[in-house]
Amino acid sequence: MKRFAYQLTTNKEDAEDLVQDTYLKALKNYTKYVYESNLKAWTFTIMKNSFINSYRRSLRQKTISDQSAEGHSTKYVTAVSSFYPESEYTSKEIEKTIEDLKEDFKIPFKMYHEGFRYKEIAESLDIKLGTVKSRIFLARKQLRELVNS
Repeated sequence: MKRFAYQLTTNKEDAEDLVQDTYLKALKNYTKYVYESNLKAWTFTIMKNSFINSYRRSLRQKTISDQSAEGHSTKYVTAVSSFYPESEYTSKEIEKTIEDLKEDFKIPFKMYHEGFRYKEIAESLDIKLGTVKSRIFLARKQLRELVNS
């Protein structure tokens, strides 16, 4: 298990923490284990999911808040720039591109990236859940087209 944890984290201390977290979760959820199934696969799945969840959580915590003049709060993940160092866009250019979106797409998109869940956005804007998902998808698509043009 330590070897797999190290492959995921590439850090000895983080790998040990991940193994310990995996054991703890496995013990807490032992009633969910199906007897005579593959115990090793079950624990490795717990480990992989724990790693993914903690990685996503750490990305959400590494954000920069920007308060615009209209009172909307926008958050940007700082880790994005490290994934794409060749990017020519600054956060101000990205913000302007987001502001160029139609209101129907911009508001759900910004809310989603501020941490709201689809259901919360739907309730807040009084629209259907499918509409929220569609608008966020279309906003991403429009942003890709604007950035690549």
